[in-house]
Amino acid sequence: MPENETKVRLDRFLANKLPEYSRSRLQQLIRSGFVRLNGAPTRPRHLVRSGDKIELTEPALEKIDNEPEPIPLEVLFEDKDIIVINKPAGLVVHPGAGHRQHTLVNALLSHCTSLSGIGGKERPGIVHRLDKETSGCLVVAKNDETHRDLSKQFAERVVEKIYLALVAGKLRKTTGVIEEKIGRHPVHRQRMSVTSSRGRIAKTEYHVVRSGDRASLIECRLHSGRTHQIRVHLHHLGHPVLGDKVYATRPAKDFPRQMLHSWKLGFRHPNTGDWESFEAPMPDDFATAMKMTTEI
Repeated sequence: MPENETKVRLDRFLANKLPEYSRSRLQQLIRSGFVRLNGAPTRPRHLVRSGDKIELTEPALEKIDNEPEPIPLEVLFEDKDIIVINKPAGLVVHPGAGHRQHTLVNALLSHCTSLSGIGGKERPGIVHRLDKETSGCLVVAKNDETHRDLSKQFAERVVEKIYLALVAGKLRKTTGVIEEKIGRHPVHRQRMSVTSSRGRIAKTEYHVVRSGDRASLIECRLHSGRTHQIRVHLHHLGHPVLGDKVYATRPAKDFPRQMLHSWKLGFRHPNTGDWESFEAPMPDDFATAMKMTTEI
């Protein structure tokens, strides 16, 4: 192991080396004994050192035990390798604590004959996620080779990700770039925050589309993919996303959900090599909120 890669947590080190695996998936593999450090089981937080030998054994694919559910899906594109969904607000992407059913994964299992297994039995096909209350474009992999390719593109930041956000107030600058590290909030562990110490580099480019006295509609282009990135960066800027119950609690009650929409998604198709771009129409609740708040 090179000298400059020492004193890094094992799970973070592997996440950088193996972008096809999410960090949570790697933590699960480490805890289950599929990753060995110098021939012995280890823990995700172990700090790697120069000369360490790390071995990861690919586990047998777990049987998907989530139940298919005939939940309607708005399909923007589908072929034998991928399916691109316009995810509605309110739909959780994959099963987890408190959400064992009625998720996008349950809907996909009903719709698709096959999904990739890299994400484990809880997240078949899931390459990236959107928050429950965020609507818009989301791509799903139908096989492992496609999953690895898409994960690599996301990790290398070559995927085009453009969001629409309805935010409080009128921005002083009509265009700008927010480059602030994002990490876990030191007190509220379910939240993220801008931090200068242990956070991870994050970059959001924004452009104001229209403004009113109460709010502004802005277009955000993501150059990284940190948890809650747009919500945290805009809150830090002083213009939180309207309806955000975590980062903008005071005005949240006036809106049905956080006004954030994954508008455009572009990537190189893993099989054909062609650049593909997709656009999710603005949802009715978003359009209504925009009309109420940005018309002068």
